[in-house]
Amino acid sequence: MRYHILRFDIWLCLALSFLVSLGTVKIVEGILPKKYEDYVQEHIVEDGNIGGKAGEDVYRAQNVEDLLNNETFTIISPGIEYCNKGAGYYDNFYMYSVTLPSGERIAACINMDSVQHTGDSMYSGDSILPVGRIVYEDLTSNEYFINQIEYSEELSRKDFYIDMIGNGGKLSKEDYTETPILITQLLTIFIMFPIFHTIGSKLGIFPTFFSFKKKKEAEWK
Repeated sequence: MRYHILRFDIWLCLALSFLVSLGTVKIVEGILPKKYEDYVQEHIVEDGNIGGKAGEDVYRAQNVEDLLNNETFTIISPGIEYCNKGAGYYDNFYMYSVTLPSGERIAACINMDSVQHTGDSMYSGDSILPVGRIVYEDLTSNEYFINQIEYSEELSRKDFYIDMIGNGGKLSKEDYTETPILITQLLTIFIMFPIFHTIGSKLGIFPTFFSFKKKKEAEWK
């Protein structure tokens, strides 16, 4: 097996670039909390709207027919059964296999911030799911998703899902900040590495990556 060892100058420039990236990450970390607060405010859903908390005036659907005959509705689920019967990603949504009181199963994306629990904890009593609406979609077009969400039992309908997110469904603070921090660090290293190496090359400390020799013109007699 062949081992390739990076030259000392490459390691040194990478180390210096990494140290600079810690500074830029620190700056970004100082900006992101305010950005996250704005993001949270934009994703707060008012009660009664799609993805918001369902009040007493919101229709309690009992079966698929109720879903089809009402523009908006909610579903009452025992305990946390609504997120224990299969789930999977469909496009950008994480959907759950939700059991209706009739026993029929449908796929639903749920704003967990708007789920209301009637018991002493989320594990006891009933859970009132957020206000939802039907979105017609051929779920069988994503075979991997179907295999995930139907791991315990088949869905009753696969030609639609229930949108219980609306403008909600915000990311956690960790998930929100993770990507911009990583991009900032990688971008800083990518920019600073050639700068450090160019400076070292001009000072004669590092060898150059590329050497260009002037071509001599051929002399013709």
